[in-house]
Amino acid sequence: MPVFDFNNTPQESGTPECTYEIFYTNSQEPSAEHPVLVLDNRAGELKHHSNGVFTNPVRRTAFEFSGAEGTVSADILRIDARFVSLLKWLGENHINVRLSGKVTDEGYAVYKIREIAFGGGAKLSAEDGFLQFMIERLLASDAPSEEIPDDEDEEETGDSMKLTSIQSITDFMNCAGRTLPDNIRLWARRNLAVARSNEVSAEERRHAQRALSIMMNIQWKGNYFEAIDPVEARRILDEELYGMEPVKQRIIETIIQINRTHTLPAYGLLLIGPAGTGKSQIAYAVARILKLPWTTLDMSSINDPEQLTGSSRIYANAKPGIIMDAFSMAGESNLVFIINELDKASAGKGNGNPADVLLTLLDNLGFTDNYIECMIPTSGVYPIATANDRDQISAPLMSRFAVIEIPDYTEEEKKVIFSRYALPKVLKRIGMKEDECVLTADGLNAVIEMHRNTSGIRDLEQAAEHIAANALYRIEVENMKSVVFNGKMVRELLA
Repeated sequence: MPVFDFNNTPQESGTPECTYEIFYTNSQEPSAEHPVLVLDNRAGELKHHSNGVFTNPVRRTAFEFSGAEGTVSADILRIDARFVSLLKWLGENHINVRLSGKVTDEGYAVYKIREIAFGGGAKLSAEDGFLQFMIERLLASDAPSEEIPDDEDEEETGDSMKLTSIQSITDFMNCAGRTLPDNIRLWARRNLAVARSNEVSAEERRHAQRALSIMMNIQWKGNYFEAIDPVEARRILDEELYGMEPVKQRIIETIIQINRTHTLPAYGLLLIGPAGTGKSQIAYAVARILKLPWTTLDMSSINDPEQLTGSSRIYANAKPGIIMDAFSMAGESNLVFIINELDKASAGKGNGNPADVLLTLLDNLGFTDNYIECMIPTSGVYPIATANDRDQISAPLMSRFAVIEIPDYTEEEKKVIFSRYALPKVLKRIGMKEDECVLTADGLNAVIEMHRNTSGIRDLEQAAEHIAANALYRIEVENMKSVVFNGKMVRELLA
């Protein structure tokens, strides 16, 4: 990486010169060892905390602060590529900041920047907490692959902040720079121009501002995934699922593949099996293992493709579709899409087939919402679909998934699930001790026998609820210390 001299007077061409070197990192927790930037401290006046302003980087890349003998200027030596645009924005707006750093052999390593008001100055950012919010977003971003000069021009917290006003959106775009994907950054400029324009209708301005707020509040992440501990993944699967060894093996194989490539597999998972066999539970477990937010899409309630793709801004009541809403609710572009009842996806009753919309999402080539009017990157989306009947799923949809058949439980498995998981879980939830509600071996056999012709374990869980509630009633009303259910009692209660 070339280092430019930014101390000298700008050349006749008007091209500024630089003092700093850009470095690239994805570290999310800045420290003296992993700083945001490093300042020249040969004068020795920068201490643990320093108050001042960044000068406009177009003129000089430096930090000015009050020293022993007046104003001191310390050049920027190195800077995290994610923060180049932010420092430019701070300098152009002369925003007062407080730096926290450590004096090292390399210079003054800055690991925290906070906005303050001092010397009669006022906070100039769009909203309180904006700078902290911005820094958190940048730290969670991937470093840009290369930094190309843009041709466009006590402690605050920003965790719950949302970008809604034109000013806060503008500031965010200026600070985010090329940490935003190129197509989204260019799309945002165009929509910002519409939102500010007096040559379009108020309705068009409102739609543009709403679309900008949605897009800028999403953390746009890359498709690089950190390695996942297979032992921890197995622990989560054992905690959530009883048995199902072939299913767990397939999921662990997927984890190993992610660890080798650091990207998601080309195909999502399609879980096919009888109702109540734990398909959704498997999907939630995978989302937990991947440490990604998840959203559910119930295809049985989707009758029109527009519900998924959103409506055009030409309509006054236009709005984004369900898929775009999912990104917005998750707050980031990497997430697990749990698509329930995929076998109902071809039963559209509107102006098209909802299954066709799913194909664009599943191809990982990007998804376009009619309201947002921008291609959304989907390389960080992991789809997990569930279905009861594979014969009702079209061949194009089926080809987008790695299919896992979920068999029904055997009677012995149901006994273990009921006695070790379902009933203890209910007792714990309603505050009962396990010795207050006991089933004999005959009673357990009766429960399983009465549900022999039902698939899955939902009916067993409902039976556990019924038995526990009856035991609690007898303890509270009849003053019994414990209730022991034999086969006859179970049959009479559940009949």
